Amino acid sequence: MRNSTSVEESIDFLAHRYLDRARGGRLREGLTEFVVFGLKQAWACVFGAALLAVIIAARLWYPDNAALARNDFLTIAAVVIQLLMISFKLETLRELRVILLFHVVGTVMELFKTDVGSWAYEAEGVLRIGAVPLFSGFMYAAVGSYMVRVFRLFDLRFDRYPRRWITALVAGAIYVNFFSHHYIFDARWVLLAAVVLVYGRCMMHFRVFRRRFKMPILVSFLLVSLFIWFAENIGTWSRAWLYPNQLNGWQAVSIDKLLAWFLLMIISVVLVAWVYKPEPLDVPGAAEVPRLRRVAP
Repeated sequence: MRNSTSVEESIDFLAHRYLDRARGGRLREGLTEFVVFGLKQAWACVFGAALLAVIIAARLWYPDNAALARNDFLTIAAVVIQLLMISFKLETLRELRVILLFHVVGTVMELFKTDVGSWAYEAEGVLRIGAVPLFSGFMYAAVGSYMVRVFRLFDLRFDRYPRRWITALVAGAIYVNFFSHHYIFDARWVLLAAVVLVYGRCMMHFRVFRRRFKMPILVSFLLVSLFIWFAENIGTWSRAWLYPNQLNGWQAVSIDKLLAWFLLMIISVVLVAWVYKPEPLDVPGAAEVPRLRRVAP
């Protein structure tokens, strides 16, 4: 099992201790698996959840006449959250490298998309590049943080994972299409078909606690994309950024954006897969329950 932080090891340790001390059958074990799954998912989202909480708080309570622009406040808050994650060893340096890569990839896309009018930020503050406040890159980094953490937290293994060079070609084409569709043919549906073709046979295995489960990897892509779409609705409601149809009053983000997030998931998976090489289920130790030690939370 990949190296865990103290909080992650504590979740497993406490669940083990609970089951060892309490009598019960499959129902108790099933409920424990469910609770541990929820706790680990929440922990995987901790960076994004903290950033989203700050965005909501700034929308509700940040004063309009403050000397520090709200966008600058959000950027500083995002940096502080990241520093705290590293300082308290809640995130590994290996993961930080991937998160920084997400930050760069996302910021480049933001610069282009705001320039062509796909969405817009309030023109305020000094911590920005052109029309893009620097906190925007941290929103992509939040996706990266989640991806690398679930890879480790759930000890992901795969059946029939496609060759990484093929996935890199698909991800590269998706990234290019985010820019090129403004000028030439929009290939998103072709790219979606390519994703289904490449990943269609792949099955993802994940350990929650004592048991392993499996699901088609395409289903996991869709579920994560759906949660990002929900978060995007919260972000636009808070006016952290706005789409053109929201300038005169907020309305829900179009469900069509779900396809964009699904395709962005492929880029995310490919970036993470170059750090955590996807391994099959039958590698040594994959089916074993890891040995636990008591760790201070």
